Amino acid sequence: QVQLVESGGGLVQAGGSLRLSCAASGNIFSINAMGWYRQAPGKQRELVAAIASGGSTNYADSVKGRFTISRDNAKNTVYLQMNSLKPEDTAVYYCAADTVRRKYWGQGTQVTVSS
Repeated sequence: QVQLVESGGGLVQAGGSLRLSCAASGNIFSINAMGWYRQAPGKQRELVAAIASGGSTNYADSVKGRFTISRDNAKNTVYLQMNSLKPEDTAVYYCAADTVRRKYWGQGTQVTVSS
């Protein structure tokens, strides 16, 4: 089992920045990759950014150049630095961890960007 706890969401004006954190615990050695997803009202959950165990990253086109995913292995924590935020970035952001058996999800944290 893997447990994920997100933090760092909130309300910010357009153009501002936020940093999300996701702390993993439990069977962390089973994790192959971690990522951030988001779901806006009435929309499907979508991948925002992901980072593999080797450190390679990938991003949704809509956030490239604005968001950065990183990980601190010593703290078992993954971060999502979000800059130049736009109102369309408003969503619940979820942390996810991929293992061979299944994907684990955090509880989600709300990010609201006002115009």
